[in-house]
Amino acid sequence: MEVIACTGRPFPGALPWVHRLGLEGPIVCYQGAQVRLPSGEMLLDHGIAHGLAMEVIRYAQELDLHIQAYRDDQLLVARDRPEAHEYAGHAGMEIHVVGDLDAAMGPTTPKLVIVAQSATLEELLPDVRRRWAGRLNAATSMPTYLEFTSVESDKATALAFLCSRMGVAQAESVAVGDGRNDASMIAWAGLGIAIEGSPSEVQAAADRTIPGPGKGGIKQLADLLVRS
Repeated sequence: MEVIACTGRPFPGALPWVHRLGLEGPIVCYQGAQVRLPSGEMLLDHGIAHGLAMEVIRYAQELDLHIQAYRDDQLLVARDRPEAHEYAGHAGMEIHVVGDLDAAMGPTTPKLVIVAQSATLEELLPDVRRRWAGRLNAATSMPTYLEFTSVESDKATALAFLCSRMGVAQAESVAVGDGRNDASMIAWAGLGIAIEGSPSEVQAAADRTIPGPGKGGIKQLADLLVRS
C-alpha cells in the first residue's frame, strides 16, 4: 500500500511534513498543480498562465485583499501585510516582498492565494467561481485561505495521474480529506472519505465519513483498509 501526501502547501512547506511522516513517494502539492518527488524532481506541472493570474490579482487588489503568487517555490507578495506573515508562518516559508507581482511572476504561477477573514471568503467564493468558471478552480483550503489553480489542476487530476503512473486502478484508490480543495479527489477515488464536520460539499462527495483527529478516525480508517 502506497500512502501519498496530497496538500495545498507549496513544495517547500510540504516536504518537512512528508519527511516527518516517513513518506518516500511522490508529493502532490500546490493543490494538485504540481506532483514532485522528494528530491524536487517535477513529474506534473500545471500552472496558471500569467495573464489569467493577473485578472485575479487585480480583482483582489481592487478589494484591498491580500493575495500572493509563487515563482520557483518562493512566496511572492506585493506588500508586507499581516496576512502574508500568517500564511508564511503556517506554511513554513519566507516572504518575498516584490512590489509588482506582474513583473515578479514568471510565465505561470502554481496557484494564487487570497488570505482574509473566513466570512469574507465565504462571501467571495460564489462570486469568483462564477467569474472564472471553466477557466480556474477556486476553493478554500482553510477557512481563511481562498486558493486558485488552473482548470487542469486539482487533487483529483493529480491523483489520477499518480494512479496511472503507479498502475493503480481508480477503484483501488482511497482519498481522505476535510477541505473544499479535497472534494474533487474524494469524489474521484474508489473510496472517498470525508472528515466529520467538513463543509457540506466535501461530505456530499464522500462515500463515508470518519471522526476527526483525536476521535478515533484514523483507527477506523486503518481497520477499514485492513478489511478491504
